[in-house]
Amino acid sequence: MTSLVHAVESAFAEGGVLARKLDGFLLRPGQQAMAHAVATVIQEGGVLVVEAGTGVGKTLAYLVPALLSGEKIIISTATKTLQEQLFFRDLPRVVRALGFPVRMALLKGRSSYLCTQRLSTAHQGAYDFSAQDLELLETARQWAQGTVEGDVAEIGALQDHAVLAGLVTSTRENCLGASCPQIGNCHTLKARQRAMQAELVVVNHHLFFADAGVRASGVAELLPSVRTVILDEAHQLSDIGVQFLGERWSTAQARSLAQQVAAQNSGPARGTADWLGLAADLARAANVLHLLAMSIGHQPRRSWMDASPDTLPTAEWDAAMGDLLRTVDRGLQACRSLEQAWSELAALSQRFQDMHDSLSLFLQTRRADQLRWLECGAELNLHQAPLTIAAQMRALLPSSDAQSTERGTSWVFTSATLGTDAQLSWFVNRCGLVGHTVLQVPSPFDYARQAALYVPSEGQATVAIDHSAGVAALVAKGVRILGGRTMVLTTTLRAMRAIAQALITDLADTGIAVLVQGQYSKRLMIEKFLRSPSATTDGIHQEEVGSVLVATASFWEGVDIAGDALQMLVIDKLPFAPPDDPLVQARALAIEQSGGTPFKELHLPQAALALKQGAGRLIRSETDRGVLVVCDPRLVQKGYGKKLVAGLPPMRRLDNEQQWLDVLEALRKERQMNVRGGLAAP
Repeated sequence: MTSLVHAVESAFAEGGVLARKLDGFLLRPGQQAMAHAVATVIQEGGVLVVEAGTGVGKTLAYLVPALLSGEKIIISTATKTLQEQLFFRDLPRVVRALGFPVRMALLKGRSSYLCTQRLSTAHQGAYDFSAQDLELLETARQWAQGTVEGDVAEIGALQDHAVLAGLVTSTRENCLGASCPQIGNCHTLKARQRAMQAELVVVNHHLFFADAGVRASGVAELLPSVRTVILDEAHQLSDIGVQFLGERWSTAQARSLAQQVAAQNSGPARGTADWLGLAADLARAANVLHLLAMSIGHQPRRSWMDASPDTLPTAEWDAAMGDLLRTVDRGLQACRSLEQAWSELAALSQRFQDMHDSLSLFLQTRRADQLRWLECGAELNLHQAPLTIAAQMRALLPSSDAQSTERGTSWVFTSATLGTDAQLSWFVNRCGLVGHTVLQVPSPFDYARQAALYVPSEGQATVAIDHSAGVAALVAKGVRILGGRTMVLTTTLRAMRAIAQALITDLADTGIAVLVQGQYSKRLMIEKFLRSPSATTDGIHQEEVGSVLVATASFWEGVDIAGDALQMLVIDKLPFAPPDDPLVQARALAIEQSGGTPFKELHLPQAALALKQGAGRLIRSETDRGVLVVCDPRLVQKGYGKKLVAGLPPMRRLDNEQQWLDVLEALRKERQMNVRGGLAAP
């Protein structure tokens, strides 16, 4: 047995350091198995893919081997929120328990750090700000004088103010680099330096993949010195990677460049070119393209399979793109003729060159192994990316050849949901991990005892002409029994709004709050859901009333609500991806062209994973009890429904509405007994 594996097994053993020093530690065989596997791959090198079911405690299972290894390690997770949770909450607890110091660093993208140079000139872009915005800008100036990290998250209001945050942070395009007069006080550069000196660095997937595309985030500098990379919440890797590994162009880049060009009219290069005219032409050409994309109606993401985006006239699109490219080339020529005299124009010249290269790519025919789409909202964004991240990941990973004896780097991919088969094929294939070690660690929860699954039949209220109205009626019936304590996950924004509005009306007389995604930030929504808004009394005992949370999109995962605050989880429809989504269309076409079946190889696996993710919100601890309601009879009527059900936790099945109502009533009575017995948390 190797020294690291032995040290990890000792740490997790009964009476070990974790049991003695870590509050709330429970001995979990699944966690021990995962920790052993992680320790082995760190010690020997290679790649490990681990699906760790809810309740396994995967964070501890990879943190302890990582820390005990003494190696330099990168840990990446899905979002900045999870990144901060890992760095500020989970890591310090484990480090204290293990009892030895570790140099740790939190590394984010440049847009998360204050740019002191842009802060000094921020007033130039604040001419139309409200008094409240100007006050926030002044708060930022005062904070800048004392901040060490320069992370804009230190001022929550600043982080949430997209326009103001954009004024006081930098992008790759507007960063002055070595010529910046404030380079000695650059918080982005300092964050990267701290990461280089640390033994453990926490990043997020966006940063990890953005670096692979532009090699400007700091991760590229780190990778050669790192022995182990751990990617948590790995189920998001493919979609995030696709977004960042390709090419992207935005009208926001054109507007930013136009502002920088216009600024030359008051700088040392004033009079050397028609800077104001060039800036106006650039902004106009970008706006024409944006208006053309918007002219055929609102569609946030539009497929682009042929010469022009779907339903856009090719001739008009080519003309608008050509006009924009010619304007960019004029700017490039003007800057190149003067860049030897002024260093700022050299940086401007490079921005024009980068934009020329991006636009030229989008005028070329799309390669078969690439997908292309546009997003049209407040800005127009053009995207081109590989169909999967498989090739890029294979280039980073050590060989899966069993004959190789060379000890290379170690990579760990983990999540609660990675597939529906023993090989975790959905994840492994898309990420280029075929041939590497795969491990499934089941959840320790007793789902048959703790949870039930109810699928309303076709004759019940959920299958009305207006499906959302039927879902809302059924939810209201259950909520009245439970006193709230319900989350409704929808597959569309339209359904979310319709169900929420119906529930607000139906439950107006109950005192039960209906929370709707978008009212507050995700964090604040969950806090409000956990806080009981009012109380009722039966004359002797008082019981708090819970809430109903109606949400979509990001609430299908990353929501951890343990206890009786959540006892019913309702899913309105099976989460099949929209067939007109350009990423889905491109992948489906590629499968067809290779002789496969898109429904079997793409649509069904994705729906199974999404359903599994959503269902995972219900049971979060060994003492939780609850009911999962899937308001889509296809789950039991269609042949493919068996595969979807097989991917869910093994909950007991409820056959009819009366059984469902009986279970809800039993949950209510159990909770009341706990309150009366003083067992419920205050």
